[in-house]
This record gives sequence, structure tokens and C-alpha cells, in this order.
Amino acid sequence: MGIEQVNSRIASIQSRIIALQTQQAGQVTKTASGTSTSGTSFATHLSDAVANSSQTTAASDKTYKLNSKGVPVELAAYGNGKVPPNALGQVGNTGHRLWAPAAEQLNSMIADAKRDGVKIGITDSYRSYDEQVDVARRKGLYSQGGLAAKPGTSEHGWGMAADLDLNGKALAWMRENAGKYDFVENTPRETWHWAYKPKS
Repeated sequence: MGIEQVNSRIASIQSRIIALQTQQAGQVTKTASGTSTSGTSFATHLSDAVANSSQTTAASDKTYKLNSKGVPVELAAYGNGKVPPNALGQVGNTGHRLWAPAAEQLNSMIADAKRDGVKIGITDSYRSYDEQVDVARRKGLYSQGGLAAKPGTSEHGWGMAADLDLNGKALAWMRENAGKYDFVENTPRETWHWAYKPKS
């Protein structure tokens, strides 16, 4: 783990401690004897926060063998737009799906943003080849001024891109934090399009 990742993990733990202290202060109640209690100990909350932070860090530290186009080899074996359901993971309770590691990281990012008071929505995710053809027909090819990649080349076809619903605050949060989860803003004119770029 590099220094930057250690510092990021420390900052994440510190922010969770502050949030837990605030939450604990709000949950304090008076017992019959007049002493204060919060039901669940701060130590328990802290332990959970550290464990969650470790899981997020561990997930973002995973590496994958990538082909020359930056696509994980295990995905490339399926083909763009042909990723089977068992290789995809759900994004929250939205019905949207991404390649399982990407979905895991996006879920962590959405949860962490929520703790920071930021709402991140999702409007599109994995697209089958037929769905890519339909989007290209409706929205035009990006290379010709439209908004769609050539079918069979889309990051959505690998389950490695999500179109997010972001207000100004959420977009600023994403630009500051998305890299910690291996998501990048990589398409000019499309501030909603965020691609998962795992480490190799």
C-alpha cells in the first residue's frame, strides 16, 4: 500500500469517527439513574468503520490482468456486450448492473458519498450489444457528434462504465474522490459518464 493510499485510508477513518461521534451524540438517552447511554458503544461503531474502510481499501487495491485495450482478460473472453449475468453485480437496489468488481466499487463510492451528504444516482450501466446498437441509432455515434460509442466498443458493453445522475455538488465530489475507487471521467462532453479503470 502506497503513502497516498495510507493517507486516504486515515482520512476516511477520521471522517467516519467524526460522523460516528456526531451520530452517538444524537443517540444519547437518559437512563432511570440519570446516566447517559447510547445503546451501542462508540468502540463498536469505530471497529465497524475501520472494518468497512479496510474492505473499501482492499477492494480498490485488487489488481487484474488487462489486455492491450485495458479490458480485464476475464471479461475480454466473453466479448463486448456479451458479458453473462453471473459476471455482473447489481448497483444498490437500482436494477443497474456492472462487472462485479466495478459494481462493488461503485456501491462503496455511493455509500461514502452519502455519508458526506452527497447523492449519486445512476441512469445507465451495462449494455448488451443489441442495446448498444439501439443507443447508437437513437443518439448517434460520438465520432459524428452524437453520444454513443460504436457498438461493440463501448465501455458499457464491458460493464465497466456507468452514467451517473450528478448535480454540481456531486460532480465536484466525484472529481475529487472517484479515483480512490478506480473510476475516471474520461469522455469529453459527458460529465455523467464514469468508467471503471482497475489496476493491472
